[in-house]
Amino acid sequence: VDQTEERHSKMYSPHYSSQTEDKNLQSQECTIYKKSFSQMSSLNKHLLVHRTDKLFNCAVCNKSFSMKLQLKRHLLVHSNEKPFECFLCNKSFVKKAYLITHFVVHSNETLFECSVCNKSFYRKNDLKRHLVVHSKEKLFKCSVCNKSFSWKSGLKKHLLLHSDEKLFKCSVCIKSFSRRSALSKHLVLHRNEIVFKCSVCNKSLSTKSYLNAHLLEHSN
Repeated sequence: VDQTEERHSKMYSPHYSSQTEDKNLQSQECTIYKKSFSQMSSLNKHLLVHRTDKLFNCAVCNKSFSMKLQLKRHLLVHSNEKPFECFLCNKSFVKKAYLITHFVVHSNETLFECSVCNKSFYRKNDLKRHLVVHSKEKLFKCSVCNKSFSWKSGLKKHLLLHSDEKLFKCSVCIKSFSRRSALSKHLVLHRNEIVFKCSVCNKSLSTKSYLNAHLLEHSN
């Protein structure tokens, strides 16, 4: 019997115990690696590493594992779940180790470098979007008044000025506006105005709705 088998035999013998020669010592020791544990449960978990029999079998491919966690990780291979995604090409992987290996593919790729600030990008479209920051060129032009914008969203907001659709209405004079900001500026004009006067008692009110509510008082 070689030394390793002797250690295994000793470890699983009915006489195995914690360090009985010192009753005050609370640690539990692995007889193979002389590693100590504060709890017996931790020692038992560790001892599975040395066992030759593997208790957890994969129901798909019959591969066996000493620990349940190992089986759980292995089962990802058979599932459609791929939680580790490459941020460069969006390819997904079952294991983080596979993702790390995959990054080598991108390491030899040509980077697209900004000629202004030397910032690099893996994708040409990302560089193109970045260049707008440095550029005075305004790519999005209004077909009505030829005003130009750096961003499509800016043009879209501007086009509302030329649209017949005016969604923002003034509650005082019923005037309408294409943008909320334009309505806010307009409302300043009415802030100190008193434009609606009661024909019964000459009381002045700031909005038509207030006037209508006031007139109900006279009807009673």
